[in-house]
Amino acid sequence: MRAIRIIEPGPLATVQDLGRFGFRDKGVPMSGAMDQQALRVGNLLVGNPIGAACLEITLSGFRAEFQCGVHFALTGADMAASLDGHTLPTWTCCFAEQGAIIELGLPASGSRTCLVIQGGIDVPPVMCSRSTFLRGRFGGFHGRPLRKGDILRLGDPVGRPIREFPAALIPPYSVHPVLRAVPGPQDDCISPCGLETFFSAEYEVSSRSDRMGSVLAGPIVEHKWGGDIISDGACPGAVQAPGNGQPVILGNDCQTTGGYVKVATIIAVDLSLAGQLGPGVRVRFEKVSLDQARLAYLRNEYLLRNFYEKYRERSYESRCQL
Repeated sequence: MRAIRIIEPGPLATVQDLGRFGFRDKGVPMSGAMDQQALRVGNLLVGNPIGAACLEITLSGFRAEFQCGVHFALTGADMAASLDGHTLPTWTCCFAEQGAIIELGLPASGSRTCLVIQGGIDVPPVMCSRSTFLRGRFGGFHGRPLRKGDILRLGDPVGRPIREFPAALIPPYSVHPVLRAVPGPQDDCISPCGLETFFSAEYEVSSRSDRMGSVLAGPIVEHKWGGDIISDGACPGAVQAPGNGQPVILGNDCQTTGGYVKVATIIAVDLSLAGQLGPGVRVRFEKVSLDQARLAYLRNEYLLRNFYEKYRERSYESRCQL
């Protein structure tokens, strides 16, 4: 059987894909992998569709047994992984024999790793996605975190693995990340002193953080007349500044509307870095323009497409030579 068996899930392991779209008007959040760059590149490496479901592993302590021979890749945080005791590289397509055991340790930086397996994790889609929404208790594997003894089926392979290291596509993970952000949409509710503080100070990620949001502790972001607004749309990457002046970075499981001032919005390319924030990490924000955000996004999309197209051309040439 094409499957993987969970021996130890660690603090939190779930099934995630690129997320659930088209249901925010019904109060259903996006969910999906917190580090979407890691998922997308991992899927390209093993020959999957770019949005195939993976196992998202948080912090450490994960062990599992492959029930079949299969290609896989570990992307995201480097958790000193091993396969049957042998060190595994990250951001590289690897192969596991049937019965091989994979184990993940503590990350050097970051907090989440995507275990992407050829064929993807084959769980029933809910609202067009296989992602787990923990608070809603649906999607993924029975709507819950993975447990010891769970057996997850794998889909059938549809593409060929890529044997290249995608250096240009790896986010700049760091123990002191800097997140680029565009001011607003309610930066006019923040005092000039508050904006200067936000874009110059260092904040520490609280242990109260989860997939819904990263709660920060540090210098207070000063409002002009309070942190409450009439509720409007909220999305992953928005940085709220509630009444206490302590910023909160909204994550993939965040609410669809909110009544707190949003001082800034993290640019799309840096959402992967925001998704890797763990307790105790110290983070800073860098102010950028919409044009800078757009150029960074287009550059990343170009590199992703170029990486895939280059492989596809080489694969076609090799078949023509046979």
